[in-house]
Amino acid sequence: MMAKLTGAYQRMSQRERIMTLAVAGILFLLVNLFVWRWLLGTIGTSRRELASRKATRSEQTVYMKERDLWARRDQWVQKTQPTLKGAEEASTLLDQLKQIAGKYNILIENPAIGSGETTPNHQAVFASIETSSHWPELVHFLYDVQQPDAFLVFESVNLVIDSNDATMMRGKFKIARWFAPANRKKG
Repeated sequence: MMAKLTGAYQRMSQRERIMTLAVAGILFLLVNLFVWRWLLGTIGTSRRELASRKATRSEQTVYMKERDLWARRDQWVQKTQPTLKGAEEASTLLDQLKQIAGKYNILIENPAIGSGETTPNHQAVFASIETSSHWPELVHFLYDVQQPDAFLVFESVNLVIDSNDATMMRGKFKIARWFAPANRKKG
């Protein structure tokens, strides 16, 4: 086989030999480029996967160290999370938000209520409101609304400076109250 290749090479003209070597060199470079690209891509993927696994391991270590804390928190949630009595809970939530807003002279505009999502961990009702107030009052409002035992969650928040008065803040909030899932009993 080698003799045939050598014979074929010997029969080639100088120009054909240069062209053959150029094509072989280009093929060699392309194969090397492909192999190196694959190797470096695999190494990069392996490094990302290793970093992800290290991060997961760190999280797991923290959770294992804090297992008792999370067990107590879960027990507290099981005991204190309110149960959903009916759709009227949404209007009760809106009334509560209006009361807190009135305490800090916050103007509530465009109120809306509705039923939220139901997951294995909670059932929700929500109130959507738009507010207009000064920044300090808004901070106090946000603090009073979101207390741990209230089970209120800000599902979406959009705050901007009022274009007509730079001392005023305009806010759009979707606030939900999370109730115990229907299949869970208190206790």
